[in-house]
Amino acid sequence: MGYIKIWIHLVWTTKDRQPILLKEIRQTVFEHIRNNAKSKDIYIDFINGHAEHVHCLISLKSNQNIDKILMLLKGESSFWINRNNLTQTKFEWQDEYFAVSVSESVVNKVRDYIKNQEEHHQKKSFMDEYNEFMQKYGFEKFVSG
Repeated sequence: MGYIKIWIHLVWTTKDRQPILLKEIRQTVFEHIRNNAKSKDIYIDFINGHAEHVHCLISLKSNQNIDKILMLLKGESSFWINRNNLTQTKFEWQDEYFAVSVSESVVNKVRDYIKNQEEHHQKKSFMDEYNEFMQKYGFEKFVSG
């Protein structure tokens, strides 16, 4: 067996980027996602977010892929949020997501960035952050339309 350490920074949003992950439920949702991941042998190093999105730093294992991990985390968590009536309306995640590799040398920087979402979004909107991600990682060239 080989030794593998592949860090991935994941970002996904609520359906239509609706700000329905209210402060009162956010940490409960994130803790549930972490526990669910652990039960499925998905290693979440750090998770946090804001009213309409989630940031997650994971380490991929050799038998895992990003699409499957997100399907497991998003699908189960939206079911759980709805079953527990944590939002006023039916809860859904947006299909799209960001996933970028993270060098071992900047893992601590990414952790700090994820940890400070509340403070970060007092200065910058999610749409500004979204547009920065699109530009920084060259995603706009992959988007048609």
